Amino acid sequence: MTDKRRFSTDHHAGREPIHTPGGMAEPASRTGPSGDGADLASTDMSAEPSSRDEETQAVFSHGAGVPVEPDVEAIRRLESQLEESRDRQLRLAAEFDNYRKRIVRERAEQTDRAQASLVTRLLDVLDDMDRLSAEGSVGSAESLRQAVELVDRKLRKELEAAGVERIDPVGQPFDPNVHEAVSTLPPPKPDLDHTVSATFQTGYRFKGTLVRPARVQVYSGQGQA
Repeated sequence: MTDKRRFSTDHHAGREPIHTPGGMAEPASRTGPSGDGADLASTDMSAEPSSRDEETQAVFSHGAGVPVEPDVEAIRRLESQLEESRDRQLRLAAEFDNYRKRIVRERAEQTDRAQASLVTRLLDVLDDMDRLSAEGSVGSAESLRQAVELVDRKLRKELEAAGVERIDPVGQPFDPNVHEAVSTLPPPKPDLDHTVSATFQTGYRFKGTLVRPARVQVYSGQGQA
């Protein structure tokens, strides 16, 4: 009688393995269904509750996957930024106020220095006036006139050096920007119409700025300047 177990063993032993493009995969588990179940149980996250504290976990926005800052921390951060902005604004305001005061003080000091320089140059003129008015120093009328002319020239020279310009527009066309017509006079010739005939009060400019207009008489055929 033939042994069937020997034939069965020989049949499987001589069998060639099946070759496929990807090859044959090894069985998932050699222990059968019980082994597969153990593997699934080891990876099942729902087997036991999570030990992580939900309050300490970041909150994620819906569908974005980006953590959202808690409201309390956001409010605290914004309040801190607001306080820093207020402090910075106060510091800038204080610095600007100090700068403004310094500029005003420097301008006042510069003006005082300029005025002191002018006064210093005029002291010589005052000394001449004191000598003219002293008792016993007055001679003849001609010497007095010459002394006054000398003091006048010296005074005008100092004023011109300081930027003062004298305006005496006799014989010039009338200019309402720098002249003030006090009276009018019919012109002796037509070409003298609207021309200054006389100066009643001299005008002055200081560094190009009109300080006082010249008060004048104007030739006018229509009776008005």
